[in-house]
Amino acid sequence: MADALEGPEGGALWRVTGVGTGVLVVSSGVVAVAPDRFGPAYVAIAGLFFLIGTVALLWAYALGISRSRLEDVSIPGLFLLSPPAAPPAVRRGFRRAVVLEIVVVVAAAALHPFTEVAFGVLAPLFGLGCMALWGGRYAHFEDRPDPQVA
Repeated sequence: MADALEGPEGGALWRVTGVGTGVLVVSSGVVAVAPDRFGPAYVAIAGLFFLIGTVALLWAYALGISRSRLEDVSIPGLFLLSPPAAPPAVRRGFRRAVVLEIVVVVAAAALHPFTEVAFGVLAPLFGLGCMALWGGRYAHFEDRPDPQVA
C-alpha cells in the first residue's frame, strides 16, 4: 500500500496526512490524560487542523470545478475517492487516516465531555480535506463526451 501512496502522484500529500494524523493522535492522547494542563494547546491544534481542512476542501472543490469542463467529475470521487477515481490502496490509506482521526478525537472527547477537549471533534476535517485535495489533484475521471470549451 505504501508504494501506491508514495508514488509520484500525491506522495507528499500522503506524508502530510500521516504526520497530521500522528500529531492529532498523540495530542488527543496527551489531553485525555491531562485535560486541565493541555486543554488550551489542544484547542489550538484542533482549530488549526480544522482551518487547514477547510482550506483543503475549498481548494479541492475549486480543482474539481476547473477539471469538470473536460472531465466528468463526481462528488463521491472527488471528496471520498470512490471507485474508479482512486486506486484501492490510496482510497484505503486516506480513509483509514480519517477513521483513526475520528475515533481518537471522539474517544478523548467522551472521556472529558463538556470541556475544551470537545473541540477536538473539529480536527478530522484535516484528513477529509487532504483526501479531497488528493482527489482534486490526482483522481481519475472519465473524459466528457463533448467538453465545454470557453
